[in-house]
Amino acid sequence: MAVLPLQVVSRGHQCCSQELSEEYQEVLQSPGSSSEGLWSTGSTCIMEKPLLLCMFSFYWHFLNALFTVEAPQSLYTVELGNNVTMECTFPVNGKLKFRDLSVSWEKKDELGKDVYVLLKGEEDFKSQHSDFRGRIKLLKENLKLGQSLLQIMDVKLRDAGFYRCLIDYGGADYKTINLKVQAPYRNITQGVVSTGDKEWKLTCQSEGYPKAEVIWQNGEYEDLTDKADTSYETGSDQLYRVTSTLTIKNRTHENFRCIFWNKELQKNTSAILYIADSADDVLRTESRRFVGAILVVTALVGSVLFILCIRKASTSKDKGTCMANSSVNVAKLPKDKDTHDWRGPPFEEEELKYIQIEKT
Repeated sequence: MAVLPLQVVSRGHQCCSQELSEEYQEVLQSPGSSSEGLWSTGSTCIMEKPLLLCMFSFYWHFLNALFTVEAPQSLYTVELGNNVTMECTFPVNGKLKFRDLSVSWEKKDELGKDVYVLLKGEEDFKSQHSDFRGRIKLLKENLKLGQSLLQIMDVKLRDAGFYRCLIDYGGADYKTINLKVQAPYRNITQGVVSTGDKEWKLTCQSEGYPKAEVIWQNGEYEDLTDKADTSYETGSDQLYRVTSTLTIKNRTHENFRCIFWNKELQKNTSAILYIADSADDVLRTESRRFVGAILVVTALVGSVLFILCIRKASTSKDKGTCMANSSVNVAKLPKDKDTHDWRGPPFEEEELKYIQIEKT
């Protein structure tokens, strides 16, 4: 291609190397370019460059100013194990041409992990990092609306960090989005143990993320945190296992509260522990056992009476009568003198009727 000498006079915009991006300064100063380089005199820029290259350089900033990627929300907070959808938008200007569109989502850390890549309208999973495989989805139906929606399923603690949404569609731009992952300290395991000599050891244990501070208070909301011993452990799941122990002397019938305070998320979870006198506990326990025994005996007696009623009804023509009057019949049993009186007419009358039938 012939190198044409070109003199460009810019009014209001100086076409100087200081205004060009570093990338295009390197292009203009590459070995394939004219050795005369680039210079400026006042507001006049005189270049010996290929015509198309000079024109592209002149309009570079103007073209990119028309294409801008936006992030409607720069911070997302999600609980461990849930799904999250992050969004960035870009101008479409009419019907979307998928073959001209490239989308890239990248997690910014020391490794620069590729999360999702759409290259010229085609998905490319070859470079996707193993941390995200099987858990990423781009809602492609929203691309025609100028929305790049990235969904991360079953969020892990390691997913927390900064993500870069890059769009290339007639122009190129990107935005950075911050994702925070939390695991609230919802379940608190409590323990109250007497160590003897009127000394009590109170324990609260829970797990979550990020690290939480444990605050202790008595029933009058007096701060006892300085008297507690709190330890932290982390497992392969990256959750913090927090155990806090408070030792109290000569106090009974009093409430204490342990509070797991997550400063970063500005959230807290609390539990109430009660110290009771051991003698009172024994009395309560024995009382419960006595009441329970009475209930069991009553149930057994009722079951036996019901079974007797059923057996009696099986020998009678009117079973409903037995069921309705079972309580009355059972009450009369001990009063009968003859063991067969409850069956109906005396045995002698039945025998007489039998003899009369034989005679006829």
